[in-house]
Amino acid sequence: MNIILLSGGSGKRLWPLSNDIRSKQFIKIFRKPGTEGAEAEHESMVQRVYRQIREADPQANLTIATSKSQVSAIHNQLGEDVGISVEPCRRDTFPAIALATAYLTDVRGISPDDAVVVCPVDPYVDDGYFAAVKELWELAQKGTANLVLMGIDPTYPSEKYGYIMPTTPDHLSKVSSFKEKPDAVTAQNYIDQGGLWNAGVFAYKLSYVLERAHELIDFADYDDLFSKYETLKKISFDYAVVEHEKDIAVLRYHGMWKDLGTWNTLTEAMEEDAVGDARLNDTCHNVHVINELEVPILAMGLKNVIISASAQGILVSDKEQSSYIKPYVDEIEQQVMFAEKSWGSFRVLDIEDESLTIKVTLNPGHRMNYHSHDRRDEVWTVISGKGRTIVDGMEQPVSAGDVITMAAGCRHTVIAETELQLIEVQLGKEISVSDKHKYELDL
Repeated sequence: MNIILLSGGSGKRLWPLSNDIRSKQFIKIFRKPGTEGAEAEHESMVQRVYRQIREADPQANLTIATSKSQVSAIHNQLGEDVGISVEPCRRDTFPAIALATAYLTDVRGISPDDAVVVCPVDPYVDDGYFAAVKELWELAQKGTANLVLMGIDPTYPSEKYGYIMPTTPDHLSKVSSFKEKPDAVTAQNYIDQGGLWNAGVFAYKLSYVLERAHELIDFADYDDLFSKYETLKKISFDYAVVEHEKDIAVLRYHGMWKDLGTWNTLTEAMEEDAVGDARLNDTCHNVHVINELEVPILAMGLKNVIISASAQGILVSDKEQSSYIKPYVDEIEQQVMFAEKSWGSFRVLDIEDESLTIKVTLNPGHRMNYHSHDRRDEVWTVISGKGRTIVDGMEQPVSAGDVITMAAGCRHTVIAETELQLIEVQLGKEISVSDKHKYELDL
């Protein structure tokens, strides 16, 4: 089975745990199966979906279509072996899917006659969903229709989703029409007519989308399409493909499916009242706390409240009101305070006019890029672990207590042998993420 997982989104609705480069799918709040109590481990949406797919089909060929800003977090959470189709910039769903489809045929060597299923990376589902995904792929592989969609049986008249109108109430049906996101009354009318939620899950043969892509875009192959990507028109897959296709079938899915797009819906899927260091007294009701800070949170006498704390900020909100967070977060201007990278993670500890202090954690066997800065000096203090540094070509071992100083213009990196933690102090009048030059390094 071939699967493309679409990983997009920004960090607005789940602030402060999400930010400009840490979208909701990377937040670790779901308890891993088989772990409990004080020993409980947690996984993110992308880790959960990835695990579920592997359990449903260990041989599945998985590719994640995403922006370059998310590549490091994906490698951090899923490892280096996962296939990634990287968008050079944002160009909506049709260019992203066309690029990923060309990636599968030209880079991964998959036959154009093979089918692929496209899914969002962040639904909250049970194992039955992936059995339906596999069935969807099999239907497309057999040529049941040019497009085979998954339609979710609605549980209420939602205004958040478009609706698929099937011609019959059967498990598999042809599609008569599509409806845009309605108001609640219209949504109920659609449901009464047998309408299904459009979850953005669909399957097709690779040759089908490649043909449509060549009709709309002048390109030769994957490399050519990648090089022209910034010039492409922004257009959704629905407008570019679905609206022009007559041969569409829909597979009805009856199982659990949740779109966890807000704090209110996200907490509904949490198995615990608290993640992180948090305490709730027995007068609290329907209260959830997610705490990434290394200080305790105490909640008393609260009802229907979400508390979320990270290096990015602190949210205390009535659960219903939490759905309206976006315009308030839009007014907050701040730099990214926490990020996962392919080599580990960093957390900003202190910001001054001419200094920035960061705690850096490198995973065993990983390293930073070999790089330099024009306008700032840096000082590293190793606080735990072992590794080695390379500064202007000179290598030396480091461990807890060692201090390494790099002047502006100096090329440097650090390589972790065990998990390595250090405090990085940046010193300068113009500290900026853009002040960085990368170099090749022979190890």
